[in-house]
Amino acid sequence: MAKRDYYEVLGVSRNASADEIKKAYRSKAKAFHPDRNSDNPNAETQFKEANEAYDVLKDPEKKAAYDRFGHAAFEGGMGGGGPRPGGAGNADFASAFSDVFEDLFGDFMGGGRGGAGQRATRGSDLRYNLRVTLEEAFKGIHKTISVPGSVACDTCHGTGAAGGAEPTSCPTCSGMGKVRAQQGFFTVERTCPTCSGMGQIIKNPCSACKGAGRVTRDRSLSVNVPAGVETGTRIRLAGEGEAGMRGGPSGDLYIFINVTEHPIFQRDGQSLFCSVPVSMAKAALGGDIEVPTIDGGRARVKIPAGSQSGRQMRLKGKGMPALRGNTTGDMFIELAVETPVNLSAKQKELLREFEGLSDGNNPQSSNFFGKVKNFWDGMKS
Repeated sequence: MAKRDYYEVLGVSRNASADEIKKAYRSKAKAFHPDRNSDNPNAETQFKEANEAYDVLKDPEKKAAYDRFGHAAFEGGMGGGGPRPGGAGNADFASAFSDVFEDLFGDFMGGGRGGAGQRATRGSDLRYNLRVTLEEAFKGIHKTISVPGSVACDTCHGTGAAGGAEPTSCPTCSGMGKVRAQQGFFTVERTCPTCSGMGQIIKNPCSACKGAGRVTRDRSLSVNVPAGVETGTRIRLAGEGEAGMRGGPSGDLYIFINVTEHPIFQRDGQSLFCSVPVSMAKAALGGDIEVPTIDGGRARVKIPAGSQSGRQMRLKGKGMPALRGNTTGDMFIELAVETPVNLSAKQKELLREFEGLSDGNNPQSSNFFGKVKNFWDGMKS
């Protein structure tokens, strides 16, 4: 029986992109997978047919030869290593299906290809939460922190073997870190149970680290916290994470900054806000007040007569520095007019007298109650 056109097998056009071809093959592989089609006797044949088509069309050189000569490109030696007549064998299946096997079945294979590259494993990254005050975030600071984690074993110099001996190749997997098992149509790879995917074993493990090549120990590190950091700022210290297995590279340490709340200032990016209570008399008459600044200094601020609660005044350049760059934010003073409490008899008498003389001195009240009167009049009519 004549072979079907490979493009027809996968259901794609002749000008389909590599991604479109791969997507089409993945769809066919799922649809005709023998383990999912036990009731379809033709599933295995269709699956092999799709595999053979993909094995050619995924390779630019094979695809070019097929586009020019068709199936004849791979007959009589013209195509070199292309698929042979009569369908793909297990070797061809492994070549094509390996590109999408992980997409179809996730981590079923036990993680990654080729255990030999896992002999020296990179250490894990670590996270450290560092609290700083707003003043420290303003100036920047050097802090010494203690970080618990794994470091390379001094006794075996990270090899995991006693006396510095080199690990030997795992006899179970021959150093590959994976073993293969035949399951019906499939040859499935799994992590080697003897060496746990390392590809090597230690016959005489180090007594200090039990063959791991690393030990747990607290380390003191100096951290430079730059000026302008905010909550959520991340500082990376390369190579200061967990030590790698069997002499592998160390991971990184990530320091996450948390700026504590301040009793006086509130921060919004580079801007600082300070709510300052002022007496009713000072707000009405105006005057000067003295306010603190984040650098520890003092600033005099003039309050205009007749100021209301919520009025803001800006102190240019008295905010927080930028983490990157040379700019500095501003500080905003927000007035909170304070109503006096615990009045004496004399104070009450003076306030009543003042109230009687205050006709026309409260424009906001007059405006509001004028609107209220119009609202009630409208309801009556």
